[in-house]
Amino acid sequence: MTSSLIRGRPRRAKAHIRIRVAHAVLGAVAGFGWLVLPVMTVGAQDPVPLADTGTVAGAAAPQQGGTSAVDLVLPLVVGVAAVVLAGYGYLRRTRRARTRTTPGIVSAVPPAPAPAALERQARKALVLADDCVRTSREELSFVQERFAWQDTEEFTHALRSAQTELAAACAIWRRYEQGVPEEAAARRQALVGVIGRCAEAGRRLDTGAAALDLLRGLEGPGLDRALEVAEGRFRQLAGRTVTAQETFAALHERYAPSALDPVTGYVEQAKDRLVFATARLNDARQAADRGDGDRAAGLLRAAEGAVAQAGVLISGVERLATELAEAAGLLPATLTGAEAELAAARQERGRKPLTSGELHARLTHADTVLAVVRDELISGPYDPLDALHRIVRAVQRLEDGRAGVVAAAALLVARGSVAGADGFITVHRGVVGPQARVRLAQAVGELAAGHTDRADTAAREARDLSERDVRTHGTPYPAATQVVPGLAGAVQGGVLLAEDDNGDPPASYGGPETRGRRRTGPA
Repeated sequence: MTSSLIRGRPRRAKAHIRIRVAHAVLGAVAGFGWLVLPVMTVGAQDPVPLADTGTVAGAAAPQQGGTSAVDLVLPLVVGVAAVVLAGYGYLRRTRRARTRTTPGIVSAVPPAPAPAALERQARKALVLADDCVRTSREELSFVQERFAWQDTEEFTHALRSAQTELAAACAIWRRYEQGVPEEAAARRQALVGVIGRCAEAGRRLDTGAAALDLLRGLEGPGLDRALEVAEGRFRQLAGRTVTAQETFAALHERYAPSALDPVTGYVEQAKDRLVFATARLNDARQAADRGDGDRAAGLLRAAEGAVAQAGVLISGVERLATELAEAAGLLPATLTGAEAELAAARQERGRKPLTSGELHARLTHADTVLAVVRDELISGPYDPLDALHRIVRAVQRLEDGRAGVVAAAALLVARGSVAGADGFITVHRGVVGPQARVRLAQAVGELAAGHTDRADTAAREARDLSERDVRTHGTPYPAATQVVPGLAGAVQGGVLLAEDDNGDPPASYGGPETRGRRRTGPA
């Protein structure tokens, strides 16, 4: 391979040649001038007579009566030299412009990022905005428990506004994934819209962060009362955790294992968060006693985040127990209602949008589903929510407007799916990507619009995607967990942002600029 030094020699040689040529041209012009000068001065005037010393001053004075040839030759020489230099410079600039590999004009406007780069920015913006909204909601719940609603109204309003912006960003991203719009410029603008909406959501939360800190006064006299609120909620959750463990054991005996899959491991994770919260609350008390208000405030925020997530986990177990009991009670009536739907569909064969063959196949499938569910009811432990889900889907395939008990069953199933996905993403948001969050936002919107089928489908997709993200990411800080119990769960749940080695900072109310404003100090 030829070295860069060797490759550079011809260029330097050419440069030296150009310089030598220029010097030669200038020398030739100067020599020509000096050769012409004597010829031009011959016979121009009489020889200068000898003069005595007294007339030297007079001879030095210029003659006023004529123009010397020297006065004409020197400007001519200078003009020729200028023309030669200008021509050489022009030729050199022309040759350089022809061989230039870099643009001659650098635009002051930076180049637009490629679509792939914009997509990465949009994904990061969605995750960041969703994290900020969830964290702000958690801290605001502690503030609302202590202060009157009038004192917290501005923060609640800012949170709602941020949620609205985030929902709009998710809707734009969902359409983008579906290929809408199709034009390249419009798709780029859609990505810019996602990033802008997320930035606005964060800005609204950032704006109120300082006022919220002032209201809470955690670095001063407000710390003691805030600690009391957090410790009170901690004690309540400790009791609920014991009850939830007993509830889970009872559910395991009554229902099929698949019925408990959505909350398997939740009690253990709640205990892990509470262990982490215990250490942080104790450290916060000690820091407050030493007068270190800043560190005490950071430790309190870490404890509040862990307590809030423990509440989400325990509520998930309690909610599932309620939903399973309600589904089991609703199942017989739903079977009867579904059979009535099938009978009506058979009587209205000619008025259905389906062909006769399609309708027959779907009716046969629905009959099979109902028969299987009836067998499960008498054969042993079963999953009542899954049974309702299958019945609702079988009736849905008939493309007939549902009413009565079947519609109620569809609403119960959809609500459970949405709540389950939301809880799972909340307690694992440190590792969940944008796709699951966008699907969840879609599910929430569909449920609010009364589209239970689509809400259930989107929520199940969100849960599957978030579980995949958790499996892919693994457990953060596996070694440090032995030294600091609960650290891995706190990072995985987004309680700690993991910007420092000890997991700091704890997440707080605010947007991207303010959510990491507190520190817990060295681990």
